[in-house]
Amino acid sequence: MADLAPARPWVIALMGPTASGKTALAIDWAQRLGGEIVSVDSALVYRGLDIGSAKPDAVERADVPHHLIDIRDPEQAYSAGEFAVDARATVEAVLARGRLPLLVGGTGLYFRALLGGLSAMPASDPALRAQLEAEAAIRGWTALHEELAQADPEVAARIRPTDPQRITRALEVLRGSGRPISAWQRDPPLSPRPPWRVLKLVLAPADRALLHARIEARFDRMLAQGFLDEVARLRARPGLHPDLPAMRAVGYRQGWRHLDGLTDAAGFRAEAIAATRQLGKRQLTWLRGELDAFRVDPVAEPRRAGRLLALATGLYAH
Repeated sequence: MADLAPARPWVIALMGPTASGKTALAIDWAQRLGGEIVSVDSALVYRGLDIGSAKPDAVERADVPHHLIDIRDPEQAYSAGEFAVDARATVEAVLARGRLPLLVGGTGLYFRALLGGLSAMPASDPALRAQLEAEAAIRGWTALHEELAQADPEVAARIRPTDPQRITRALEVLRGSGRPISAWQRDPPLSPRPPWRVLKLVLAPADRALLHARIEARFDRMLAQGFLDEVARLRARPGLHPDLPAMRAVGYRQGWRHLDGLTDAAGFRAEAIAATRQLGKRQLTWLRGELDAFRVDPVAEPRRAGRLLALATGLYAH
């Protein structure tokens, strides 16, 4: 007897480092394929982070439906686990409408949480986080990173001593559960992988200098659009402070420092561009591990993206 089970639906994932051209390609593909865009970006979830996050503008969002943008106030935290639940429900809703979901972004943790299944990682403990932040104010983040290295060298090797968010999370899990976060990460997921077939496309410029030039040009456009005014408006909100996840986003942290008088205009620009380059480097490192993805150099191989669009069209038709 023939297998009458319906085929698993297709989902497209457009991945890439910052400033690689994901938004423009995603909108083009969504228009051609009858798709809707599901953002996979940890900055775009926050209201008010518009210019500095390169958030799609009103015209772009009117052309193609976008999801998981502007769903949290910047005073609120938003975890990868929450994203995985929200994104899965959003993708299922897009599929139910007979549309094609396009997962678009560069936040590797979000992609892993959604496509790899949720782990049994302990939930965040606000009291313990506050305690760790108070310790850091006295001892410094380098000391806390050294503590982490003693207890969980595997994870500490992947975290920079200047990354308070990830140091805090790793120590929070360690102290709260008595078990290193690396051990939790090796556990099988609590939930199965989503029931979709995923066509992954990675936009990865081979010439790092070209990516750096795009980052620099885009940041200068952000400055011309009023990025520092945006940061000033955020600073004026009484519940916001620079250690919240939203304000640790690239560009915003450096803008806050500048408005505190810690850098001049040239120093702020240099810091922000350097931080964005470092973000792109980390994203490219993660993307090298996506072994089942098609890779396209958006500068040197524009025609290859067109061929992959033809492939996606054929897959989606089936």
